[in-house]
Amino acid sequence: MKQTVVLYPGAGVSHVGPMRELANVFLKHGYDVTMVMVEPPFKSSDAGVTAIQRIAASNPSISFHVLPPLPAPDFAASGKHPFLLMIQLFLDYNELLEAFLRSFPRERLHSVVLDMFCIHALDVCVKLGVPVYTFFASGASCLSVLTQFPALIADRQTGLKEIGDTPLDFLGVPPMPASHLIKEMLEHPEEELCKEITIIWKRNTETMAVLVNTFESLESRAVQSLRDPLCVPGRTLPPIYCVGPLVGEGAKDGGGTERNECLAWLDSQPDRSVVC
Repeated sequence: MKQTVVLYPGAGVSHVGPMRELANVFLKHGYDVTMVMVEPPFKSSDAGVTAIQRIAASNPSISFHVLPPLPAPDFAASGKHPFLLMIQLFLDYNELLEAFLRSFPRERLHSVVLDMFCIHALDVCVKLGVPVYTFFASGASCLSVLTQFPALIADRQTGLKEIGDTPLDFLGVPPMPASHLIKEMLEHPEEELCKEITIIWKRNTETMAVLVNTFESLESRAVQSLRDPLCVPGRTLPPIYCVGPLVGEGAKDGGGTERNECLAWLDSQPDRSVVC
């Protein structure tokens, strides 16, 4: 009997797409794969039950399970930042996720892989004694910065926006102006949004290992920084595994449309030899 890897992506195609490519990697290694989905609380062309059904229909080798929908937060009326509402919604889904995981015979459930924004489901996996990993769909350089961010602001009395373009030194990446971070990370460390972001980035490196959508020769400096004890002093980070590049096949050319010659050259290169 094959063992099953459960993948738990966040809401939205930008999270589901990379996780789907990761699912294909596990399938090639002989595992069954189940993707646990939640119905996105917002309406768009890439969200909702119809989109989930479309993804499932185009990926017949992957099992899909949609958790029973919970009442969506009122993004318009709430005074909270949408990010905080989304994190709370995924936290509310923990009970339903636990019930689903319990439906598996324990000997069949190999592990759970969490999207970075579903990381509070770590508590469910620890409770059930199921091996749990983080999947980071961006590159190692981004992960290195985010991993070092909580320690950077731990003792600050002001937000990073106060220092403007002052360069910040992160292990493994070139110095970068503070203003180049996402604006939510520039707020005062005691602001609810900044505190939650700090918790999220910290918890993403509290699983058994982190799977990163990159390959080591592309970002060797950043990957090595995540393995360096100086990355987060006082903490031992979990193993970092480069599992990329996870790239979908993409849409086929519709025909009749003139294509730039550089695209024809790229198409003529060996499979998986081009990095964009």
